[in-house]
Amino acid sequence: MTEPESKAPGGKRSGGARRPAAKKRSAGATTRRLRSESVETRRMAALILEVLAGVRTSTEAAEVLGVSANRYYLLEARALEGLVHACRRRPRGPNPSPEREVARLKREVARLERDRDRGQALLRLAERAVGVPARNAKSAAKKGSGKRSGGAKKKRQRRPTARALRVAKLLQDAEENSVDEPRVAPDHGPQVES
Repeated sequence: MTEPESKAPGGKRSGGARRPAAKKRSAGATTRRLRSESVETRRMAALILEVLAGVRTSTEAAEVLGVSANRYYLLEARALEGLVHACRRRPRGPNPSPEREVARLKREVARLERDRDRGQALLRLAERAVGVPARNAKSAAKKGSGKRSGGAKKKRQRRPTARALRVAKLLQDAEENSVDEPRVAPDHGPQVES
C-alpha cells in the first residue's frame, strides 16, 4: 500500500493546524468519590447500569436487590434523573454563597462611601472657589470638632433649672414667711427660732 499524498515526509500530516493533546483526568479522583459511597449504593448503581446496558433484565436486578419490580423502576428513574442533573451545564467561576455575597456587598458599600466622600469634597471646593457660604454650621462644626483652634470661643453652658429646685425654693420662701414653724436654711441645716 502506498502512503496517502496528504502526509508530508516523516509521517506528519501537512495542511491544517495540529490539535493540542487533550488533558487526561486521573481516574483516581473519580474512583475515590465512588468509593466514598456505601456498598449498597454502589451495588445498586452497578445493577442499574447493567440493566441499561442489557446485561441483566430489570426483573433479575430487582430480585438481586430484594425489591419489587415497581420499586426497581422507581430507583432506575431516580438514577437517570441524577445522571441528567449531573450533565447540566454549570456556570463558570466559584459557586455563589451567602458569605461571598456579603463580602461583595461590603466592598460595594465601601466603594460607594468613598465616591460620596470624594463628591462632597469636590462640592465644598467648588463652593469655596465660587464664594458660596457653607450650607449649614452643623456640618462645619462636626468636621472641626476634634481640637479647637486658638481663636474659637468656648460655648457657655446653660445652668440647669430643675422643677425640683424651683419647688424647693418656693418651700423655703414659704418657711421664711411663717413665724411659728421651724425654719430650714438652705446650706446650714435646720434652725429653730426661739
